[in-house]
Amino acid sequence: MTKHETVLCIKRSLLPESWVKEKSIVPLDFDLFISHCSAAGFEFINRSDAEKNPSYKQIIPYIILQTTDFEKTAVYNRKGSEQRLHDLWSIGIGGHINPIDMKTQNDSFKQILISGMERELNEELDQRSENDLPHFIGVISEDITDVGKVHLGAVFRILTTAPDKFFPGSELFQFKWEKTKNLEQLNLELWSNLALELISDH
Repeated sequence: MTKHETVLCIKRSLLPESWVKEKSIVPLDFDLFISHCSAAGFEFINRSDAEKNPSYKQIIPYIILQTTDFEKTAVYNRKGSEQRLHDLWSIGIGGHINPIDMKTQNDSFKQILISGMERELNEELDQRSENDLPHFIGVISEDITDVGKVHLGAVFRILTTAPDKFFPGSELFQFKWEKTKNLEQLNLELWSNLALELISDH
C-alpha cells in the first residue's frame, strides 16, 4: 500500500442490504449490479482511512479462473501487501480500483470497474488467453474478518479450454491449477469460500 493511495469506495448505507450482511453471497446480473452502484455513487478515499472505516466498502474486482468443464480452478498463495491474508490460498485475482482507472472525469462506474479489472489482470498475469473474457457472477461480502468489513467483492469468472496459456506474475505465489473438488482441502481465505459457493450455482 503506498502512503497516499486512494481507492474507490461506496457508502455501505447506500448499498442494498442483502449485499452487506455478516455474510453475503448474492448471484446478480451485471447490469443490476452496475445500476445499484451507480445510483449509490462512489468516491475515492485515502486507503489508510478506508481500511479503518467500515461505513465504506472498497469495491474489489475478484476474478476466478476455471476450465470450461469446471474441473480445475486456478489457485495461488497469498504473499502480497495484505499481511492479514498471508499463507492463505486464494482463487480470486484482483485488487483495489484507483483513480488511474478513470480515463476521464466523466467515466461511469461501469467503465472504471472494467478498466480496474483489466489492469489487475494485466498486472497479476504475465500472459493470458485473450479469447477468454471475464463474466460477472455476483457479489460477496463479509463482516467476520477485519479485511472483509471494509471490502465488497465484484466476482467475475474466466472460463478457458487453455489453462496452459495463463502465466502468473510474481504476485501469484505458487500459482497452480487445482482440481475444483479438492479446493476445500486447502486453507482458503474466507472470500474464496464465499466465491466458491457463489459460482457453484452457475
